Amino acid sequence: MPCLLLAVILLFPRVTLALLWFFSTYLHRAFHGEMLMPLLGFFFLPLTTLVYAWELNSHMPLAGINLLWLLIAVIVDLGGLGGGAQKRSRG
Repeated sequence: MPCLLLAVILLFPRVTLALLWFFSTYLHRAFHGEMLMPLLGFFFLPLTTLVYAWELNSHMPLAGINLLWLLIAVIVDLGGLGGGAQKRSRG
């Protein structure tokens, strides 16, 4: 069951963010009630927003391996954005 949940989060991060926003206080606790950062994260870096919220809600320091997870999420998010532009320029 945890593997299925992880697969859903990785495949549909925007859906996960929307569900967390509407049905829990997970993002509210991570971003201290601020609405702008999760909203920007929803549109530009959804996986990074989820990883950042997970680390803050789990009381993990943003150093070492935790920073590595955050950087990997940024790279995955930016790779998805850049891949679409590359496909459009070829066609």
